[in-house]
Formats: sequence, structure tokens, C-alpha cells
Amino acid sequence: MTFVPPPATLSPAHEALLGHVPIGPHSVIEAETVAYEHEGLALEGYLARDVQADERKPAVLILHDWTGVGDNVKMRAQMLARLGYVAFAADLYGAGVRPTGEAAAAEAGKYYHDLPLLRTRVAAGFSWLRQHPAVDPARLAVIGYCFGGTAALEFARTGAPARGVVSFHGGLITHDPSDANAIAASLLILTGGSDPSVPDEAVVAFEDELRSAPHVDWQVTTYSGAPHAFTIPGGERYRPVADARSWRALVCFLDETFA
Repeated sequence: MTFVPPPATLSPAHEALLGHVPIGPHSVIEAETVAYEHEGLALEGYLARDVQADERKPAVLILHDWTGVGDNVKMRAQMLARLGYVAFAADLYGAGVRPTGEAAAAEAGKYYHDLPLLRTRVAAGFSWLRQHPAVDPARLAVIGYCFGGTAALEFARTGAPARGVVSFHGGLITHDPSDANAIAASLLILTGGSDPSVPDEAVVAFEDELRSAPHVDWQVTTYSGAPHAFTIPGGERYRPVADARSWRALVCFLDETFA
């Protein structure tokens, strides 16, 4: 495991959104690029935390969209660190694999067609974060955006010891036979009301599967007029109201989950 200084700045759109979360007067937020691996594959994640904290803190694993570890998850990691969490943006693709356009769809497709691999790749990041000396290993959550939202929900199906799992505009995959009974985490699904990737029937099918596992604590929130990727600043699909509401939903969920 090695640490490398991260780039100094995010994009202007991400920097502006990050500025909405103030830094505490006694906090010192540091971020670093982290090299780790999974089954011999080199991975490169991003860790943000308050280095002034003098006790183990709850932690949040963040899973990227189909373009890989980039400004969005780095910004979210810093936002969560400002709230007092240890935040780690895991790498699900491999060091240096940061595709765009059709290449991003193709790369994500490899994992959509191999869900066991996707689950174990998330588990590698979860294990790394859980063992960090600044982290309370009993208080971990997993959140994901788009492709990462799907990955977070797939990880929950392994029975992973996360307190909570949150999907932001992630795909909702149902399973036959269902493995929803294995879910131990509370679930928060935040989806767009105008997302063609997650139509109403997909939401209903997912809810029906969760109803078959009555012990699972779950909630689904749909944001009117929000398309896919509504939380990604700088893009034409960004919806600031839905983004702000979903961020507040996350903050409240984490407060409750870690209480």
C-alpha cells in the first residue's frame, strides 16, 4: 500500500459544489491517492479524511460511475470528510482505467455481465477501508453513483457487514432466484423520475423483490424530472435541486445509520 499526492484541484463545477460543505474550524482535511490491489490487479483509489480526528471514525466507501475514479467521487469523498467521515473512493476498474464515451459503456458492461466479479471488486475496497487505523470497523456504509450504485446494491446482496448502502441513480437489477434474504444493510435508493435507464417497472420489480425479504430495511425516493446521472455536476443532465435533496437524504441516512 502506498500513498501518492492527488491532483491539487477538481473541475470548477466540482470545486463550486464542494464549497457548499464548510470545513470545521478545527478540521484539517487531507486527500491522497491510494494504491492497493485485488487478486493481483493494481487498483488506485482516493482517500479523504480529517487528520485532526483523535478517535476512530465511521467510514463511507464510494463507488464511481462508469468513467472510473474521477472528480465526482473525489468531490464526494472530500464532502464526506468535511462531515467527519473517513471516505474512500474505491477503484472498480484498475489503475489508469478511466474510460469515456463508448469505452466507458464497454468497460462497465464487463462487470454487468460478471456480477460475482463486481461484488468481489467492491469487497476489496471495503476490506481496505475497514482495516484503516482511522476507521471504526463496526460503522461502515457504501454509496455509489450510476454504475457504482448498481455495484453498491450488488455488494449488499453478499450479506456484507455494512450498516447502510445507498444508490444514486444506479441500475436496479432483480435476481431469480432472489438473494435479497442475504442483505444485512439498510438500503436507500435515490432515483430519477425521468431516468430511462430505471423506468417505473424496474423500480416496482426491485421493490417487490425486497418485499420478499421482510427483514430488510429499505426506502426508495424518486425525484421528479430527474434524468439519469442527475447528481453529476457540469453535465447537461445535472439537476441541482434533485442533487441537493438527495445529498441531504444521504446525510440524514448516515446520521441515523451510525447513531
